[in-house]
Amino acid sequence: MNRWAALLLFLLASFTAATIGGQATADSVRSWYPTLAKPGWNPPAAVFAPVWTLLYVAMSVAAWRVWLRRDLPGAKPALRLFFVSLGLNALWSVLFFGLHRPGWALLEILLFWCSLVAVLGRFRRLDTAAGWLWLPYVAWVSFATLLNAAIWWLNR
Repeated sequence: MNRWAALLLFLLASFTAATIGGQATADSVRSWYPTLAKPGWNPPAAVFAPVWTLLYVAMSVAAWRVWLRRDLPGAKPALRLFFVSLGLNALWSVLFFGLHRPGWALLEILLFWCSLVAVLGRFRRLDTAAGWLWLPYVAWVSFATLLNAAIWWLNR
C-alpha cells in the first residue's frame, strides 16, 4: 500500500470513531449535558471540537508512523491496540452522552486510559516521534477522566 493512502486510512479510521462519538454526543450536549452539575474547571463547550480534531490528526499520524515501521517487532500488536483504543474512544461517548451513564463511562474511561498508556509505551519504543504525537491524547484523556469522575460525583 502507498504510504499516503495508508495515512489517509488512519485518518479515516480515527475520524470514523469521532463520527460515532459525535453522533452519540450531538443531542445530549444541547439537552442533557447542560443540566448536569459540573466542576468550575469544566472547559467551555467551544474547546472540545478543536482539541479533539487536533488529537485525531496527531494520533493518526502517530499510528501511521508506526505502520511505516510495521516490520519491526511489536509494531503489529501496537497497531492492533491503536484500533482497540479507537473503539474504546467511541464507546465512552456512547456510554456518557448517548446512554447518560457517567458512572459506566467512568469505568470504561479507566480501561480506555490504560489502553492509551499501553499504546504510548509501544509507539514510543518503535518511533520516538509517534510517542510524542500520542502524548497529548493521553494527557487530554487523563483530564477527561478527572472531569468524568467529578461529574459523576456531583450528579450521583
